[in-house]
Amino acid sequence: MRIAMIGLFGLRPKGTMSVRALPLARALVAKGHEVSVIMPPWSYPQDSGREWEEDGVSIRNVTLPPRFPLISYLIITWRLVRQALALRPDVVHCFKPKGYAGLAAMVFWFLKKPGLIKARLVVDSDDWEGKGGWNEIEPYTGLQKRLFAWQERWGLTHGDALTVASRALETIVWSLGVAPGKVFYVPNGVVPSSESNTQYPISNIQYPISNIQFTDHPTVLLYTRFFEFAVERVVEIFRRVLDQVPEAKLLVVGKGFFGEEERLKELMREARIADHLVYVGWVEPDELPAYFAAADVAIYPYDDTLINRTKCAVKLIDLMAAGVPVVADDVGQNGEYVVHGVSGLLVATGDTDAFAGRVIELLRDEGLRARLGEEAQRRILEEFDWGKLAARVEEAYRILDEFYQTFNGARSQGSRVAPPRFAAPPFLAPLFLAPLFLAWWFSKDEDLSKEALLLDFDAPQLDELQHGQEGDDDLQA
Repeated sequence: MRIAMIGLFGLRPKGTMSVRALPLARALVAKGHEVSVIMPPWSYPQDSGREWEEDGVSIRNVTLPPRFPLISYLIITWRLVRQALALRPDVVHCFKPKGYAGLAAMVFWFLKKPGLIKARLVVDSDDWEGKGGWNEIEPYTGLQKRLFAWQERWGLTHGDALTVASRALETIVWSLGVAPGKVFYVPNGVVPSSESNTQYPISNIQYPISNIQFTDHPTVLLYTRFFEFAVERVVEIFRRVLDQVPEAKLLVVGKGFFGEEERLKELMREARIADHLVYVGWVEPDELPAYFAAADVAIYPYDDTLINRTKCAVKLIDLMAAGVPVVADDVGQNGEYVVHGVSGLLVATGDTDAFAGRVIELLRDEGLRARLGEEAQRRILEEFDWGKLAARVEEAYRILDEFYQTFNGARSQGSRVAPPRFAAPPFLAPLFLAPLFLAWWFSKDEDLSKEALLLDFDAPQLDELQHGQEGDDDLQA
């Protein structure tokens, strides 16, 4: 089967495409499918126009035009659609029902209505973007928030099938009227490799941020982007841990969206426990295993919010795959990965005293830490292997393929078989497609130089994009 995956942004620094779409694409290629991943690398413009192959997956970054209000959005959307159409795909799989991927999905939907294309349209959602979701975190304008909220609901209800990363998203799309048979639960997973089981000797780890050697101290790891919880709660949890384990250290790996790490440092100073904090900040992915190996326990605080219920935390998966025993709030997908008392410890959300108690319990019981860490690693690597998860996506593609074969065969014989139902009338297609023909006209000359493209970014912006923080699990682990 020929599959075209379309992304909202490029592979970096944001993470949906690199930690969800690309591993899925690799797994599908291993099963004999032909997969291309097509993206607009606006978050990393150095990749503009670049194409390469990775583990059999064709990776294509469309050329970014100079930024013009509205026109540049239409040009990028048209280039995504045109590259996908050139592949003559059996399936178009759009990752996120918003932004460029959402616009591309709309174009394919309108092209399907009059029968101009036969490709099956699948939409993937791994976060809630609208009210209560990323609209509350990202610095969008009021107009952008309304647009993205509408676009998300439209995208979730217009397609041949949906893949969702969490049980909460599955429930939400059911509530929007999408038939359960069209919704496929595909949580985030891992790609098992020999590196997944590598052991990193703690005694060899050096910490560049200070001369403090704390490898002999009980170490609590917080691996985070900070938006999932109130910083004050983390400080209170750790303060209670110190009451019982006064030699403990808090190792923080990660950087907040809005400088929340500075608030953490300030609160630690106010509580007079700042000397127990080792703040590393963002580190390169290949450096993470060393920090994971230094931890005795990892904490994963998670407020009970809509965005946390619907997201599928890649960072939690990373910790468990590394064999780090975890204490986490029992919110959303956390309970799908962590089996309480078997592959980690779960706490009722907001119960700070219980959370601290579980951390203390693990710090004092080396045998329990070892058992939970070992089972966490086994569970993630065996039960959330992308090879297994890809089988669910194949099932979605197969059901669609069988349906359309039945539909087309019945139609040729004069039988009445209802195709998938959609909400908008087909006469709207010309109204929507007209701006895209305008975009095509402006994009006929494809050979835009990278220098011309980068004129829109000054040097500090480019450096920030190149070395900047990856996103959440919407943004990378």
